[in-house]
Amino acid sequence: MRARLIAAFVAVYVIWGSTYLAIRFAVQTLPPLLMASARFVIAGLIVLVWARFRDGEAWPSRGEWKVGWISGALLLLGGNGGVSWAEQRVPSGIAALLVAVVPVFMVLLEWLRPGGKRPSAAVFAGVGLGLVGLTLLVGPGALRGGERADGVGALVLVLASLSWAAGSLYTKFAPKTASGTKSTGTQMLAGGLALLLAAIVAGEPAQLDLAHASTSSLVAFLYLLTFGSLIGFTAYVYLLAHTSAAKAATYAYVNPVVAVFLGWAIGHEAVTSRTMVAAAVILAGVAIITVTRDAEPVTRTGR
Repeated sequence: MRARLIAAFVAVYVIWGSTYLAIRFAVQTLPPLLMASARFVIAGLIVLVWARFRDGEAWPSRGEWKVGWISGALLLLGGNGGVSWAEQRVPSGIAALLVAVVPVFMVLLEWLRPGGKRPSAAVFAGVGLGLVGLTLLVGPGALRGGERADGVGALVLVLASLSWAAGSLYTKFAPKTASGTKSTGTQMLAGGLALLLAAIVAGEPAQLDLAHASTSSLVAFLYLLTFGSLIGFTAYVYLLAHTSAAKAATYAYVNPVVAVFLGWAIGHEAVTSRTMVAAAVILAGVAIITVTRDAEPVTRTGR
């Protein structure tokens, strides 16, 4: 169990930090929602077939599909789909920093849920710091060499973070009627199908032209499918089931460091002093929230 937890944390810390840059390359020549849909539908089918024929699991029941559709829609359609779409307009490093506010939303949503616990003063201070850093990052002024922040892209990323936080809490407290493997596959397949519906509504199938898709986009898609979905998402669902939400949320202040470095080193994204200050403020707030909540006694109800 300890070895699996360590491996899951490493996967979520490092692999998910790299997926922001991979998404940026993928959406350069592939429609974002359709690309995200394909990676999760394929990954979900692989995991479900694995659970069925290797572990002898039955196909998901109606109740399991219900949980999968809700969690998949929140995590993958709202969360990952929002990030994929926004990275057409926002650099990968900045996207990762904006998504780092997920623990802020998790604190607020867990407080508001039935039976939730009121955050301590230290947690409120962390939330405040996170919001100050967010305002500094997306406020008027230079983010990249004097350019203004893309307001639409930033707003979509904040909403995606809210959706991801809601999906994480729902996944943690939803009825557990399936094994971890089958539950993960159900979530990915349901979320992938929800992304497909959104892509169709957005008219993305007409925009898909694989003949003109770049090699970097196709390689990035394969990386997202194997490492981001099959390994990274599976590891995250495992963490939600086997550790506290606060500990699982620590990825939020490791991913941006990895993403900003890779965006600078490989993607040639500018890193300004404003970005660094905002990053420090956001990550300090996230660290305070995570460490303080993990140290507090938590009372769970309704399980």
